[in-house]
Amino acid sequence: MTDNATQPVPAEPARRSAVPPAVRAASEWALRLLVIGAALYIATLVLREFSQIVIPLLVAVLLAAMLVPITRRFARVMPTGAAAGLTVAGVLVVVGALFTLIGQQFSSGLSDLTAQVAKGLEQIRDWVRTTFNITDTEFDGYFESLRDGVSSSGNLGQTAANVGLTATHFIAGIFITLFALFFFLYDGPRIWSWVVRLFPRVARSRVASSGRIAWDQLSAFVRATIVVAFVDAVGIGVGAAILKVPFAFAIGVLVFLFAFIPIVGALLSGAVAVLLALVSQGFGVALIMLAIVIGVQQLESHVLQPVLLGHAVSIHPLGVILAIAAGSQIAGIVGALAAVPFAAVLNAVGKHLLMEEPEEELHEELEESAEEGSAPANA
Repeated sequence: MTDNATQPVPAEPARRSAVPPAVRAASEWALRLLVIGAALYIATLVLREFSQIVIPLLVAVLLAAMLVPITRRFARVMPTGAAAGLTVAGVLVVVGALFTLIGQQFSSGLSDLTAQVAKGLEQIRDWVRTTFNITDTEFDGYFESLRDGVSSSGNLGQTAANVGLTATHFIAGIFITLFALFFFLYDGPRIWSWVVRLFPRVARSRVASSGRIAWDQLSAFVRATIVVAFVDAVGIGVGAAILKVPFAFAIGVLVFLFAFIPIVGALLSGAVAVLLALVSQGFGVALIMLAIVIGVQQLESHVLQPVLLGHAVSIHPLGVILAIAAGSQIAGIVGALAAVPFAAVLNAVGKHLLMEEPEEELHEELEESAEEGSAPANA
């Protein structure tokens, strides 16, 4: 006699889902992207809320990536603290000397430039009037409309106050940058070790290796950019001096600073040099200045950057533009300066984290996890 209770119950056929797999996958991706977008938005708000601290720290990190080799050379003949302090003091001396020279140049040539600018603007006005057949009354009306539009865009002082660009915040930011720079140079490895220990033990090796890659990437980018910026500044500054364009030294310093903003910085600094040549020396000299700017920038983009940077820190031009736009939106000019090197760092770290984990490293991490799990039981 067969026992019916022991007979296997036939499995019910799997019920087909009413949602197609493609729609389900799309909804899961959309949900995850929304979570990531919300996290990035909240992080942006936090960064903007604490921008008075975040921006000086970012500047200090960039300066530390540039100055660590100098500190190490000093540390061969003196204590590390003294080497870091001497490096920071040297930065202050160099920056102060640059601004002093720029101020002296402006004070000695500003009156002559004012007269030249007035003359140049009058020439531009005559050219526009004769070329486009615009009467003086129409030209004055367009000028008044432009001035009213600029005036109605908002109070510049209030706008500066809203983004925290007050004298007090600026001075406080300088002090934070200098203190952070000193300790990054003096005690950087121990600071990073403390950060790594904040993560779970299993993830520490990945965090440490990502930090090494990020620092190497940032250091290579900053040093190569300094060389490129120096060549640009010397080339354009010497060209402006030969053409007797006013403020040639200031133009060189401006080119050096703006070279840290790829694509956009070259356009802005080149435009300033050409405009100064136009209003001071005329249309012919401005064309020569434009040719010098284009020649130096072509040398930079086709020779210097490929040789110094290579493919290790290369970023697609679209990524550069988006990084600059995001950085300027978050932190203004400082954000635009820091956007591209940190985008390069994120690109390198992302590639590192997405690589398949080496088998030996995975085996060691699994053994460490097993030892940690068995330790309480053995105790």
